[in-house]
Amino acid sequence: MVKEKKLQPNLPLGFTDRSGKELAIKDKLIGVIKQNFERFGFSQLETPSFEILENIGKFLPDEGRPMSGVFGFQEENNNWMSLRYDLTAPLARYVSKNSNEISNPFKRYQVGTVWRNEKPGPGRFREFTQIDADIVGSKNNLADAEMCSLISDTLIKCGLEKKDFVINLSNRKLIQGLVNQLKINSAKQKLTVIRAIDKLDRIGMSGVEQLLKKGRKDQSGDFTSGADLSDAQASEVINFLKLKDISDIKNILTDKLAIEGINEIQKILEGIKYSGYESQINFNPTVVRGLEYYTGAIFEANLTFKVKNLKGKEVEFGSIGGGGRYDNLVSRFNKIDLPATGISIGLDRLIFALTQLEKINYSNKEPVIICILDEKYLPKYYEILKELRDTDINSEIYLGDSSLKSQLKYADKRNSPAVILCGDNEFKENKITIKNLKKGKIESEKLQSREDWKQSENIQATFPKENLINEIKKLI
Repeated sequence: MVKEKKLQPNLPLGFTDRSGKELAIKDKLIGVIKQNFERFGFSQLETPSFEILENIGKFLPDEGRPMSGVFGFQEENNNWMSLRYDLTAPLARYVSKNSNEISNPFKRYQVGTVWRNEKPGPGRFREFTQIDADIVGSKNNLADAEMCSLISDTLIKCGLEKKDFVINLSNRKLIQGLVNQLKINSAKQKLTVIRAIDKLDRIGMSGVEQLLKKGRKDQSGDFTSGADLSDAQASEVINFLKLKDISDIKNILTDKLAIEGINEIQKILEGIKYSGYESQINFNPTVVRGLEYYTGAIFEANLTFKVKNLKGKEVEFGSIGGGGRYDNLVSRFNKIDLPATGISIGLDRLIFALTQLEKINYSNKEPVIICILDEKYLPKYYEILKELRDTDINSEIYLGDSSLKSQLKYADKRNSPAVILCGDNEFKENKITIKNLKKGKIESEKLQSREDWKQSENIQATFPKENLINEIKKLI
């Protein structure tokens, strides 16, 4: 007889469950970020999770994955649908559809889940939350400066200090000008060069050099084809990436497009001075961003400290957000000239960084638990519950069928601040007994014996019933 195979409760690679404290932290940060974006004059937008694949385009950097990095399916009418891989391409579709109704410039922010069919890795998920802010309809480089100021201000509001991060600034036109000078004419080669540079923080300069030439095999054995540049061309690109000063860039780039990019960077740097965040900005020609739709300024928020991976090893974390200018994305639909610039914050990566720094203040909002000492008092327990909830105190009655010991264990697992214990004596005297679980947990770490525990004060106390709300509020 064939033994029935049991289902395994496993997740697909690159996906994760989230609950409890993690979600509370996430909700708190979303609130902080939304409030700050609105303070800068941005209004909220929501778009569907699914888009017509043709509308959002194929701009992802990972060509080696199925469907060019997206999760999609074909409908009965043969149209391809796709889960959105970012929030920018749907914005372009929305702006084009509603160009006569919205303001110009249009300042919007959006919070949403995105999906990428890419190779997962440490801190890199295939489903994650992004928070974007964009200005559509302005060519002014002050809009790019505003993006740099906004992401700096927002990261500080979330708990980072200025010393914890830097905004690396560059311009896609620099590398495009360089490949023009090197007589690299193939569109595919140009794109492969950009995508190789975008992987610098993950594979190092030698890895980039391999991708500029024939290609690179990673640790898993997967081979990624390169740009097939000559040794001389690859060497020129590598030397360019090592430059740190914009004046050095001026000396080697003569292409018209590159000079245009240099001028735009200088205007952005001037504009950032007005906001007081110029100390956060670092010119870095290695920043190119892998998405194909960027046309000009590029900005990327990087941590200045290392983080520990799951094995406890200190590693470079990479970016927690970034963005840039994409002047041609909206015009794909109706040829309307609507240049745009924007930023995106990777919320899950930001939470990880803040957790490493222990800079997330998490307030425990788990419920007060009303224990069932005798079911004949259920009506009275529910009276207590109603009083707590009417005062906006998170609370619940224990709904299991266990002993008092199990009920207290349940409350402890829930990280409840307190439990309410009422039996014959309490109801007879119109009193209420409250056990302070937070203090009990602290005391239990100090006390050596059961006698010490019995003699310790203020862990459990009985009060007149009318003092219920005031006493509970002291504990939560």
